[in-house]
Order: sequence, then C-alpha cells, then structure tokens
Amino acid sequence: MVVTKDTVIGNILDENLEAAAPLFLGIGMHCLGCPASRGETIEEACQVHGVNADELVEELNKVLNK
Repeated sequence: MVVTKDTVIGNILDENLEAAAPLFLGIGMHCLGCPASRGETIEEACQVHGVNADELVEELNKVLNK
C-alpha cells in the first residue's frame, strides 16, 4: 500500500492496524475508532491536529512497506 495525503485513514487501518495505529496515536490522533475519523484523509486529520501531513505520510509508508 502506498499512502498519500489523500489516503483515507480507515483504509490504512484496515490494511495494517498494528503498524499504523501507533503512529496516529503518537501524534495525538486518539479518535481512531470514531466513524468520522475513519473517513478522513491524512491531510484532513493532520490539519485538525496541527501535524505535518508530508512527514506523517513518509512515516506511514516506511512502516507499511517494510
């Protein structure tokens, strides 16, 4: 899976919850089980949480594509 800023969080969690969830939780995205958050893109969630989307995308791609 290749993650971009337009990738939906729910799709990432469905692909590999164990690898992705710690990254989201580590930057303060504690609402991963909420239906609304599962429908957000990386970019949308990062805007709300004040996180750099490009950096998160890079980290997600590292852990998901090992």
